[in-house]
Amino acid sequence: MKIGIIGAGNMGAAFARRLAAADHELSITARGLDEARKVASEVGRRVRAMPREELAEGTDLIILATPYQQSVEALRAVQHIDGKTVIDISNPLTEDMSGLVVGHTTSAAEEIQRRSPNVKVVKAFNTVFSAVLGSRPGRGSKVQVFYAGDDAGAKDTVRRLAESTGFEPVDAGPLANARYLEPLGMFNIWLGYIGNRGTNIAPRWDTVGAALLS
Repeated sequence: MKIGIIGAGNMGAAFARRLAAADHELSITARGLDEARKVASEVGRRVRAMPREELAEGTDLIILATPYQQSVEALRAVQHIDGKTVIDISNPLTEDMSGLVVGHTTSAAEEIQRRSPNVKVVKAFNTVFSAVLGSRPGRGSKVQVFYAGDDAGAKDTVRRLAESTGFEPVDAGPLANARYLEPLGMFNIWLGYIGNRGTNIAPRWDTVGAALLS
């Protein structure tokens, strides 16, 4: 796939490493283009840094790897984005990371979709730390990526992206279910930092075997 990444922080850089290793063709941008150039030079030839307004040209999807508060502004700076699939990875954290600024009746993903109606927002990867995202797929259980959206084609694109990079995609239903995924992301952050489990963790839903229920 041809993928555009908005944001060159920890998550944007981790996406660039993981996606480049899976032979995707990447463009990356940031408010400071030098940050994007730094990531591109570190990752290698499959990643190009470019201005925000040029990012969407020829891409199959956009990854919005910015803090929630910057998301809508970042999307509006990109031209030719109408109809594109946009992955929102954000957790709408308070400034002190003690909770969420939206929830219960809406979500970050729904608010981004409401304010950017010409794109197809899919919530995904918000429960995956950058340390996990940027690593190469390992042996054993795959890390699950929950994805929620209202457009079937956009969701299928995200599913295929997750599979291509060694994750196990889990369909989490409509975009409104981001209201549940974002608190799960917050809980994962709490476990990692406050609960002292570190950032090499990720939530997982498994089917309990019949033998265990007998």
